[in-house]
Amino acid sequence: KIMNKIDDETLLSIHINRIKKSKKINSIIIATTNKKKDDIIELESNKLNVSCYRGDEEDVLDRFYQAAKSYSPDFVVRLTSDCPLIDSSLIDMIIEATVNSNVDYCSNTLIESYPDGQDVEVFSFNSLKKAWEESVLFSDREHVTPYMKRNFKVLNIHSNNMKFNKVRMTVDEPNDIIVIKRLIEKLGLNETWKNYSNLYLTDKTISNTN
Repeated sequence: KIMNKIDDETLLSIHINRIKKSKKINSIIIATTNKKKDDIIELESNKLNVSCYRGDEEDVLDRFYQAAKSYSPDFVVRLTSDCPLIDSSLIDMIIEATVNSNVDYCSNTLIESYPDGQDVEVFSFNSLKKAWEESVLFSDREHVTPYMKRNFKVLNIHSNNMKFNKVRMTVDEPNDIIVIKRLIEKLGLNETWKNYSNLYLTDKTISNTN
């Protein structure tokens, strides 16, 4: 789905190019599977000039840990590629909150007050390593961060208006792609999450689509 195109841009390239505007991210790694079907993701990574790590399809926690460990980072930012309109300023805000709050894990997803499609998770590399070492449940290995949420010191970042949790900017279904396309047609590729959200909420021809 992330190789679907809007004009000449894949959803993945839109996603990565928006992340590149972050002032606090040092390295971007696309962590995909070692399945033949995902060769296309590695090719796109090369076009986008970002690293690509390929690992287990189901043990996504191992994939994340192996992708990150050679960089020896202080913190890891997890961004899922079905969120093409992710906002770099929101990413930076959550990174800053994590660093300044002395927590192991910080996100805007524990209590949903941001749009679905603006999901940012930040955690210390030590927390990732500990979760990798200790997690045994399949659900913890598949979804990367549940073990951290249950066992470590966490912080949730709230938006100032709960209306935004009604906005759907993620891509799971064909109609979601139509919504992303309409938002981009109206506002371009470089708007803030809040401007996209306000358009979604006020233009019912967009919000009724998905």
